[in-house]
Amino acid sequence: MIESAKISLNFVKKEPFTGSYKGMRYRLHKGEDEIVTTVWPEPFCYEKTADELKTVKKFELTPEGKEEAVKWLNEEYESHFVRKL
Repeated sequence: MIESAKISLNFVKKEPFTGSYKGMRYRLHKGEDEIVTTVWPEPFCYEKTADELKTVKKFELTPEGKEEAVKWLNEEYESHFVRKL
């Protein structure tokens, strides 16, 4: 599970924050006035992954928006990256 405490909103306001979790890569960065959150499958980095493999969602650039972004990341993982038996 991706934890909100490990993602600094102040960092996201200045630089893209990237990470990975069990086959899913993610990136949070500051847009105009929002957090742009992107997920895509491993193995490639953001720049080397085709846009059609990326899923993007925007959230408010607030602590609450960051919490919603992390919740969405975990939902995306559960929906698209967990192998169903």
